[in-house]
Amino acid sequence: MKNDNMKNQYRVNEQIRVREVRIVGEGESSVVPTRQALDMAREQGVDLVEISPNANPPVCRLIDYSKFLYQQKKRQKEMKAKQVKVEVKEIRFGPQTDEHDYQFKLKHAKEFLEEGNKVRAYVFFRGRSILFKEQGEVLLLRFANDLEEYGKVEHMPSLEGKKMFLYLAPKKAGVAKKSQQARDREASIAEAKEAERQQKAEQAAPSNGGLFANAKISADALKKLTEDSED
Repeated sequence: MKNDNMKNQYRVNEQIRVREVRIVGEGESSVVPTRQALDMAREQGVDLVEISPNANPPVCRLIDYSKFLYQQKKRQKEMKAKQVKVEVKEIRFGPQTDEHDYQFKLKHAKEFLEEGNKVRAYVFFRGRSILFKEQGEVLLLRFANDLEEYGKVEHMPSLEGKKMFLYLAPKKAGVAKKSQQARDREASIAEAKEAERQQKAEQAAPSNGGLFANAKISADALKKLTEDSED
């Protein structure tokens, strides 16, 4: 069915009924009467294929029609393969999820967002646990806050039946905003490195001073010995 649709997309040979067409190929183009273009196609053993019907005049190519359809199909396949497929990954919590389980699922959510996928996190309330819906909302809000470097909230926590959903979309590369905690951590590391550098510089300074001092003393002693010998 798909091949039939592609065949119907182009007019070929006698289906082309305009007065003249533009023939393109090998970096050249020329406008000729359609009848002449059909004669050229027959002489070369190929087809006259209309590739741009809305141009004035319509643009055609002299090419084997089966080969042309194959090339078009191959090009569409390559373009489809290059398209980034965005998937929605689900993360499920209970209203009283322990810290270890929370960190485990947080790690997976980070990986999903870094890969360009969306995340749908939800808290499932079983039976009477619906009484803890506020606790579930706090959990999802914490989840969103911990992922602020990796994703943006598309939909705040909302209750749908026995599930409370939170939707996150990945941030674009290079646009992710670092959290205050991350910025403070980087600043602390930079300060520690600077302090270490200054400490090494201070330790090196006395050592160099000692060498220069010893060299000066030796020179003075040598000068004194020379003067004594001359006397």
